[in-house]
Amino acid sequence: MTQVDLHIHSTASDGKLSPAEVVRRAVELGLSVIAITDHDTVDGIATALETAAAFPGLTVIPGVEISTDVPSGEVHILGYYIEYTDPYLKSHLDRFRNSRATRAEKMVAKLNSLGIHVEWARVKEIAGSGAIGRPHVAQAMLEKGYISSLKEAFSSYIGRWGPAYVERDKMTPQEAVALILRAGGLPVMAHPFTVTKPESLIIELAKKGLVGLETYYKDYTGDEVGQLLSLANKYSLIPTGGSDFHGLDDSDETDMGAANVPVESARQLMTLANRHIPEDTAP
Repeated sequence: MTQVDLHIHSTASDGKLSPAEVVRRAVELGLSVIAITDHDTVDGIATALETAAAFPGLTVIPGVEISTDVPSGEVHILGYYIEYTDPYLKSHLDRFRNSRATRAEKMVAKLNSLGIHVEWARVKEIAGSGAIGRPHVAQAMLEKGYISSLKEAFSSYIGRWGPAYVERDKMTPQEAVALILRAGGLPVMAHPFTVTKPESLIIELAKKGLVGLETYYKDYTGDEVGQLLSLANKYSLIPTGGSDFHGLDDSDETDMGAANVPVESARQLMTLANRHIPEDTAP
């Protein structure tokens, strides 16, 4: 368990814990720096910051994770220290949030045509007030016994190459980097190995303003971390990291703080953002 986790989801998108619960759990685990990075929404940030005000030992970095597309698959771009109340940012994210809901409803229709009878009303109920996403569809499938794990829903049905997959509104990684920069944020490429041979994309995004590379990531092997550290150093990027915690499946998920993210990663982000560095995270 380390002090830092820069990739956490809440009920504002597809996590199990509310933003306030995320903060309280981080405190219980002894973390000193976390980032709330919900998918295509900033709706949980204000509550997380308000809750964290009661815990001076914890710093919450306002963030977002933007889903983008490349020909070979998806690329996610994290944005740290964004101006989360920025109207331009919120309007773009709202469009993606609405697209996610439409996409999920179409996936439910496809699943029903495949004999997997999941109710759209139940998916919306599971999502609550958060942005509807594929994990909510997967949870509805799990409840009905059609799958044995959430991972199976993606690998067999609603993953990119699955029979019930549906495309959503698209944004390129370059556009996401530009959007984050416009909102005063620091763009970082999330879990780079979702792309085959990611170096060429890293080079291109670094030229557009990318400042970091998610290097320490839940189940990455030592060799993979080493490869990404080498790329981060080569292109002068901050090696960040996080658990990608959702809290949906205790049997198959990395807990908050368990991705072995060095304190130095948070320190470098804070320095670049000209933010105060808490004493317990200073080197």
